[in-house]
Amino acid sequence: MHQSYGMADLHLHTNYSSDGSTTVPELLARAAALNLQVVAVTDHDTIAGAREAQRLADSYGVEVIVGEEVTTRDGHVLALFIEEQLPPGRPFTETIAAVRDQGGLVIAPHPFGLFVSSLGLVGWSQQQRHPAWGQLVDAIEVFNAGLWRSQSNTLATQFATTHGIPMVGGSDSHHLATVGMGFTRFPGRTAADLRRAILAGQTSAGGTMWGVWRIAEAGALWAQRSLSAVRPA
Repeated sequence: MHQSYGMADLHLHTNYSSDGSTTVPELLARAAALNLQVVAVTDHDTIAGAREAQRLADSYGVEVIVGEEVTTRDGHVLALFIEEQLPPGRPFTETIAAVRDQGGLVIAPHPFGLFVSSLGLVGWSQQQRHPAWGQLVDAIEVFNAGLWRSQSNTLATQFATTHGIPMVGGSDSHHLATVGMGFTRFPGRTAADLRRAILAGQTSAGGTMWGVWRIAEAGALWAQRSLSAVRPA
């Protein structure tokens, strides 16, 4: 029997993130237009956007995973399939334990990215924040569309391959135009299928990098929003 495959974007931000501009309805409409079966809404240190997306998902025909990009002391962590919001600022190992307590999965996002808070190499220093991080996650984001250099994704792929860690991809979208630019391909069509595929190491990742102009545009939008937040009324 022919095996059907689904597509998911597992790293998406909405305007519930301080640096995001996409509304939840915009994100879901874009995901549906791109024929994504599953999306994980992973705002920074909040699940409010994911909860809204989950409530609206049926209207768009897209299944939503409640997720969060958690700021730990050792770098960012993607927590997927969670029920409760996880607080920022704790050690990586404590955050992982909290995700496991909720029955969630732990993904290492952009582990070798420059200028982002990552579990892997820190900038140009070639020093790992937490030496054992690769042994503690369920999967590694080996394709992140928003990184400055594609070599960072190559390093992540090499690391995951060497250590036998499942691989996923995501757009790291903060703005509507970049939704779906990174993806995870998996056997099946549902979030439950995706979860099983991650744990079984049956996923693959791909996509298209944002490119310098989209990165610059994202930076400008972030700066504009930051200024608006501090400007007196």
